[in-house]
This record gives sequence, structure tokens and C-alpha cells, in this order.
Amino acid sequence: MGTMPTRESFQFETRGRRLLDGLLDLPDLPGERPAVVVCHGFKGFMEWGFFPYVAERLCEQGMTVIRFNLSGSGMRPGEDWVADPEAFRTATYTKDLAELCEILSAVGDRIAPGRVDPRALGLLGHSRGGGTSILASSVSPGRERLRALVTWSAISTIDRLTDKEIDAWREKGGFPVVNTRTGQKLELGIEVLEDALAHRRELDVVRAAGERAMPWLIVHGDADETVPIVEGERLAGAARSPAEFLEIPDTGHTFGATQPFSGTTHELKEALDATTAWFQKFLV
Repeated sequence: MGTMPTRESFQFETRGRRLLDGLLDLPDLPGERPAVVVCHGFKGFMEWGFFPYVAERLCEQGMTVIRFNLSGSGMRPGEDWVADPEAFRTATYTKDLAELCEILSAVGDRIAPGRVDPRALGLLGHSRGGGTSILASSVSPGRERLRALVTWSAISTIDRLTDKEIDAWREKGGFPVVNTRTGQKLELGIEVLEDALAHRRELDVVRAAGERAMPWLIVHGDADETVPIVEGERLAGAARSPAEFLEIPDTGHTFGATQPFSGTTHELKEALDATTAWFQKFLV
């Protein structure tokens, strides 16, 4: 289409009175447009690496794109450092899911009113955000509102630690996390572990994969060092039709993209081209 997008910031207050920062990429086209909500993953944020580039490319195809920082990211707009370690420490899976569901419910009303076609809403999630997106697609309002889903490098389970690591977490009351990109030393609180254990059924990503009904594109690199491709294969095996699995050879968790973003890669282009085509097919 070749339209020139514009970018606007917004803030969204959740029912739990958490204030989420967000960005809108708006196409230079009149009226209500198909829209895509983007959900980042663990240690990610709405301005990480490829997200601005992805938003621009989708927006150039006539779609409104909604990005936001989950409260548990601890990030502030324009920054590259966790500014709120306490928010990060208490970043539970159920909190992520609740916030994404509230965003989906608000799109076209409290978020981007007049700029979103309510019959043409899609969702793109990466890594843990991919797992959260799958969960959101199987419950209200995602189950009713979403018309297309795409996940990149999505987790298939929230059970990502060994019994030994869980025992150490309980003993110490926290689980250390180092951001290898920035060197920042962070911690996950015991409430994160207790939340995951208490809500295993609600947070069963494979179950949700079989319950969602909207068309789903599953994208995964076969050399993913963070979320092994076997997890993508597990999701594809459990996925209720319609669903397609795109395996991208010789690439890892972020398809070669970095933070700060240094330009696209062949593998990222393949993922984005397939994603754009998917949303064009089912939203536009």
C-alpha cells in the first residue's frame, strides 16, 4: 500500500489500577482499519528489537498496530533498562494474561476509538508473550473478538524449571534473573512460582491450543536456543484446525534480530512476510 504511518503513545489503566504504557501505529487511511495487538515476552518490551519494525511494516499494509508494555516488564517508554524491579519481581503469568485480555477488550473503545474495525482484530505474540496470546485466544474476550492469531517462538508450557531449581526458589524466596543484554541483576518473587502452581489448568498452553478456534500461524526457528523447536511442534500437534506451522531453518529465538535493532534479516523477513500474509488473508 505504501502508506505513511504515524505513531502515538497511550496509557491504559487496568481494573487492578496498574497503568500500562502503549504505542499505536496508525495507517494514513480513513476510518476503522483491521488491527493487530502485539504481546512481548519475558524480559521483552514493546520497543524491543524488531517490534517497532514489525509494527511499521504491518501499518504500511493498512493495519492499526497496538503495542504495550506488560506491567511485569518493569519498563518505561524510551528506556532500555528495567526501571521498576519490584514490578518485574511480581510478574505472574495470570497477571500477564489478565492484562492482555483487558487490552483486547478495550481495543476500538478505550484504545484507538474510531481507528479499529471490531470485526478484524488479530494478535501477534512472541516467546512467553506467544504463550500468553494462545491462552488469551481461548478465553473471553479473545475467543470472541480475535479473527487471527500468529505466534513467534511461543512457549508451550509454563513449567520451565527443574525440581532442583524450584526447591532453591522456595528456599531462597526468590529466583535470580540476569539480563544478559544489559547485565542488570533481577529477581522473580516466590509469588510468581505460587501463581504458576496454583493456576496450572488455567495456564495450560497446550490445552488452550486445542480450544482456540481462530486461524493460527505458528512460526518457530529450528535453532531456537531459548524455546526449542520441539515446543513449536508440540503446539502444532495440539492445535485445533485451522492452523499452520512455519519452521524457519537455521535461525534462533529472535530470527537474528537484536536490541538495539540493527536491521532486518532474511529469517525475520520470512517470518514477517508470512505473518503479514496471514493477517491480510483473515483480517483485511
